[in-house]
Parts: sequence; C-alpha cells; structure tokens
Amino acid sequence: MAEATNKAFVTGHPVKHSRSPKIHGYWLAKHGIDGSYQAIDVAPQDFAVFVKTLQANNYRGGNVTIPHKEAAFALAERRDQAAEEIGAVNTLWFEDGVLWGGNTDAHGFAANLDDHAPGWASKGPAVVLGAGGASRAVIHALKERGVADIRIVNRTLARAMELRDRFGAGISAHGMAASGELLADAGLLVNTTALGMHGNEGLSADPAMLPDHAIVTDIVYVPLETPLLAAARARKLKTVDGLGMLLHQAVPGFERWFGIRPQVTAELRTLIVADLVPKP
Repeated sequence: MAEATNKAFVTGHPVKHSRSPKIHGYWLAKHGIDGSYQAIDVAPQDFAVFVKTLQANNYRGGNVTIPHKEAAFALAERRDQAAEEIGAVNTLWFEDGVLWGGNTDAHGFAANLDDHAPGWASKGPAVVLGAGGASRAVIHALKERGVADIRIVNRTLARAMELRDRFGAGISAHGMAASGELLADAGLLVNTTALGMHGNEGLSADPAMLPDHAIVTDIVYVPLETPLLAAARARKLKTVDGLGMLLHQAVPGFERWFGIRPQVTAELRTLIVADLVPKP
C-alpha cells in the first residue's frame, strides 16, 4: 500500500500519550482525505535534525509539544505574531518552501471559551494562576480579546514579574498570598498550573472569593473536572474545562496541512473524552 502523500505529525518527548493523532485522524476520515498524522518521539538532542529533514521526508508540517516548543521557535524561518509574542511554536508548516512556526494555543484557549461561555472577555478583570509557558498563551489571548486588567498569580513572584514585563500594559504580578483579594472583582479565573492533575487535590485559589458572574476555566483536561472546577461548580459559577482548548488549537494546523478547516463537534469531543478514561 502506497504511503500517504499528505503527511503531518506531532512530536514531543515523550509523546505516546498525545491525543492529537486521534483528533486529526478523526478529521482525516471525516473529510475523506488521503493523509496521515502520526506521533513521533524525538529526543531533544535529535530535534534540530528532525526538523531540517521534514521536507525530504515529505511532511507538510506538524505539531510540537513539550519539550520542543522553544527549540521549534528558534528553528522556524518565519513565525506568526502569536508565536513571536508567546515565544514558543507548537505548529510547523511550509509555505513556498519556507518553514513557518505558529502558536495556536491562544486561539484554542479563546475558541474554547467562545464555545462554552460567550461574552467571557467582557466580564471584567482576569486572574491567571501560574507563570509558565501555558500562561503566556493565555495572556496573549486575553490581550487580543481586549481584557484590560490581567493579574498573574504565581508561587515565584519573580516569574510573574517576568511575564508582566514581557506583555506590558494592563498586566500585574502577584504572589500566591494575594490571590484572595484579587478575586473579589474578577470576571475570569484561569488555572494554567498542573494543580489538579493526577489526583493532586490542591487549590491555588478559592472560587468562593469570586463574584457571582465570574467564569472559571482550567487548561488541565485530565481529569476533566479538576478540584478547582469542582469547587467553582459547587459555588454555582460557570465553569469551562480544558479539553476544548486542546481540540480548538488543532484546527489551524489541520487547515495548513490538509487544506480544509475542520470543525470541533460534540462527536469529536465524545471520542476524545472516551480516550481520557483509564483503560482497565
């Protein structure tokens, strides 16, 4: 059987738990495209060679995940605005033989909220928990949507201050002790930390301190309902889980490689939710 000529990939180290092949495989089948999308584990020391041989190996492009996003940023010949501002690349594609790098995480974050909490950007100040790579994408999305007051809360204040300095006007940096008072008038609370994953029951902020109109979202999607979201739901606040961000961030890449802009549907979400349940 001949190899598909439309080839894309996701690479990371490790990458075997990635849901991206299932997402893109669903869209390839849905649209009847003769293409492939595979997970490729590449160690950091081999990443540059992997990227430089993409065209020779007939790849249209692919997704890049931990720990390669910053290396992909450096290797891309051209970068889109989101990648430049976030400082990381999660999507690679070729245009006229030139390797482009983009970042679709901010798009995924905003589109997920658009789907499940329309009007979210006009709710008031946003509190962002965490100051890692994911928070940069979230902050970029918030600024793009016109949120004028973005409060970064992090255990290490210096890292929050770095992001404040990076993104400029409208950003403030705070230590964890300040989270309570910062929530009193907030319209959006975003968790970008690993708190809540793999049975970690810690809460880095108390949704009880939020006003009634506030929205709470977590970029973690394993489990779908993190302790933060559970606490917010108990408080009767609007909650948005992180799975939609994963699904929506995949859309622009698929369009770049395969020429069709796919839709994030309830059917796709159900397929991926089933894959999140631990196998016996």
